[in-house]
Amino acid sequence: MKIRRMNMTKVIIVGGGWAGCAAAISARKAGAEVTVLERTDMLLGTGLVGGIMRNNGRYTATEEIIAMGCGDLFEICDRSSRHTNIEFPGHKHANLYDVGKTPGEVMRHMEGMGIKIFFNMRISGISIDNGRILGVQDSEGNMFEGDVFIDATGTAGPMNNCIKYGNGCAMCILRCPSFGGRVSLTGLAGIKESMGAKPDGSIGAMSGSCKLYKESLSEEIQKDLNEKGVAVIPLPMELVEDHLGVKACQQYALPEFRDNIVLLDTGHAKLMTPYYNLETLRKIPGFENARFEDPYAGGKGNSMRYFAMAPRDNHLKVEGAENLFCGGEKAGLLVGHTEAIVTGTLAGNNSVRYALDMELISIPEKLATGDAIAYVKERMSKPEGMTKKYTFSGSVYFERMKELGLYSTDAAEVSKRVEQCGMKDIFANAL
Repeated sequence: MKIRRMNMTKVIIVGGGWAGCAAAISARKAGAEVTVLERTDMLLGTGLVGGIMRNNGRYTATEEIIAMGCGDLFEICDRSSRHTNIEFPGHKHANLYDVGKTPGEVMRHMEGMGIKIFFNMRISGISIDNGRILGVQDSEGNMFEGDVFIDATGTAGPMNNCIKYGNGCAMCILRCPSFGGRVSLTGLAGIKESMGAKPDGSIGAMSGSCKLYKESLSEEIQKDLNEKGVAVIPLPMELVEDHLGVKACQQYALPEFRDNIVLLDTGHAKLMTPYYNLETLRKIPGFENARFEDPYAGGKGNSMRYFAMAPRDNHLKVEGAENLFCGGEKAGLLVGHTEAIVTGTLAGNNSVRYALDMELISIPEKLATGDAIAYVKERMSKPEGMTKKYTFSGSVYFERMKELGLYSTDAAEVSKRVEQCGMKDIFANAL
């Protein structure tokens, strides 16, 4: 990989979740000097408790980005997987990355590339002139100046939204009480953001899964998880709790996730429901000593999301600012870690193109990743579209993928499509 050494473009990324990390790697490969400012003390954001990759259409999206030359994060997840090519209700060929090992692998990879990472950096101010951002300031008064900026601050929280639209602060991995709530860079620039809604019109959506301390479960359940990666435990009718309608992750809003306890082994036992009353959960055989790991109040609720999406074009440039791009949930109603990596990758590359006065690129709509970015923007222009959630792995968008013939699990075929679109290794080299 060639890195430009003279007169390097300075890219400042606010937010170190999957989208921010992807943007940083992409911008660095494009030849920029890259700084990531992360509000908390760890990278990956909700990826710290995520764990699912390559399920359903995410396999296709993963292979597209790899073929475009910036599959670093996907390859780390593959190497860090506890289980590969597993099936669970409604989902095939999934990899489950280890949530304990993966964040460190990502951080070491980024630092090895020369990316600067600053933790405990909650942005509270901005310097802007005629729509052009000059720098961002943290709560301690430190100013970070750059040529171009990327908003990867996400849309979850802060606490007042979880209290107003959810079941209160559930003490999730985002840890707003300790590090302060999310602050939107787009919002600081004075740009109006949009809010997602549920089908009933209420605002926001709840994170779709919890984590149980695996060792608090019965030895039989632990054995199934360790050996198979998945455990499905049927529920008696009186213990069923239906939270499907509040989930952000509508690809998991299937009857099987209501009528069964579905667990996945990501290091913790990933419980595929937004929350589950702990007293009720402990009545299920094997769960008598169950304990939540994330959120700690997982018997009450979960984090609330989709409160601050930026207006953007299909280059992921934020409309209303001269030198601001966005990725992850900030880029719209795309749900999931794969989706965040895809949008972050494009935003990172285009940020450098913008700074160098080069033509910006969009991913062609003949590819699933490009179609998803364009489709979600179009759908979000309509009120009905704002009540949906879109993902490569299920629900509305996966059905579209299949209808358009974009879904494939043949890596060679996907790579050939990327090459035919003129996108082979587009993100691999310095500009």
